[in-house]
Amino acid sequence: MKHKASRSKAVFRTVCSLPALALFAVFGLYPFGQAIVMAFTDWSGISDSYSFVGLDNFRTMLNDDYIWIGLKNNLFLLIVVPAVTLTLSLFFAAMLTRNKLREGAFYRTVFFFPNVLSVVVISVLWSFIYHPTFGLVNSLLERIGLGHWAHAWLGDNETVMWALAVPMVWGSIGYYMIIYIASMEGIPPDLYEAAVIDGANELQQFTKITLPLIWDIVRITIVLFLLSVFNGSFALVKIMTDGAPDHASELLTTYMYRQGFSNGNYGYAMAIGMFMLVLTITLALISERLTKKESVQF
Repeated sequence: MKHKASRSKAVFRTVCSLPALALFAVFGLYPFGQAIVMAFTDWSGISDSYSFVGLDNFRTMLNDDYIWIGLKNNLFLLIVVPAVTLTLSLFFAAMLTRNKLREGAFYRTVFFFPNVLSVVVISVLWSFIYHPTFGLVNSLLERIGLGHWAHAWLGDNETVMWALAVPMVWGSIGYYMIIYIASMEGIPPDLYEAAVIDGANELQQFTKITLPLIWDIVRITIVLFLLSVFNGSFALVKIMTDGAPDHASELLTTYMYRQGFSNGNYGYAMAIGMFMLVLTITLALISERLTKKESVQF
């Protein structure tokens, strides 16, 4: 009887999961498989006919200067944005958790507010902030007597990537801060009280107690944020600069989009997508390996 009941449950679970599996196969697996096949063709995206070109698309990538520019800019964002964002998120989370401020709820709301905004709103907002004529940055520099520093932040090859990194950091700090606050609030206060008795200062308490105990959460956020920056920076860059000036802010994603939708070179665009897939998997494995350490229990 029990065997029959468990079998019925298994059949019921299978039937319930079939629609989701069908949707995943149609909208996930099939396009993915098609992209792999088309990466080895010269398909234009419009014509029904195409030719198999083997590894020609990948050989072209090796000699394409814009691929290397995009890769360099992606690496820049992967280093700067997560390092600044997660460091500031940890700092603010520790400040709001350890110092029981009456205005704590207000500060959490203020920091989290950018996450309520869409990437389109953030991109347009910061485009106005950086505007060379009436933007907030240049106006502020004029007010404090540093007008000679004012220039087109998004139009200068030397500053455009730094200018793009700022809104990425601004839009992400609050989200990760909330995650870290939730983790820190689960640490028993007795540990900090014992550390104070032993003469540990605030920095020592953070490095010896807080960080080790929440490291599993920090590790997950590092991996997820790296992947988010690598694949999710497309919309912001596309809206704010679209790779300008002179491809100085080009990313692999924006270049892939341009090849597919502007140049009608879908085969090459899908080859770039396959290259990005390999990079994403490699990045995930490396970051997971580098951040792996023994968990600390309390």
